[in-house]
Amino acid sequence: MAVNRVPKRVSKKAPAVSGCTPRRNPLRAAKIEQVDYKDVTLLRTFLSDRGKIRSRHVTGLTPQQQRQVSAAVKNAREMALLPFAGTHR
Repeated sequence: MAVNRVPKRVSKKAPAVSGCTPRRNPLRAAKIEQVDYKDVTLLRTFLSDRGKIRSRHVTGLTPQQQRQVSAAVKNAREMALLPFAGTHR
């Protein structure tokens, strides 16, 4: 009689690299729960030197916080508090 064997599940995660520490969450460190578009100094930390919004993997934010930051940056741009990303050709 054949025995039905279930194959072992293989982890899809990459093995941990020694010496690599995860980036700290800057909003959690500052104890900020809601991101405000008027807080320009905070929002500038999430922008590149060209005015683009940095990715979540670079900033260390959670997905919900990244959505709040991107909405706040877009509102601040509309209110002329932050510059739009421009091309300097």
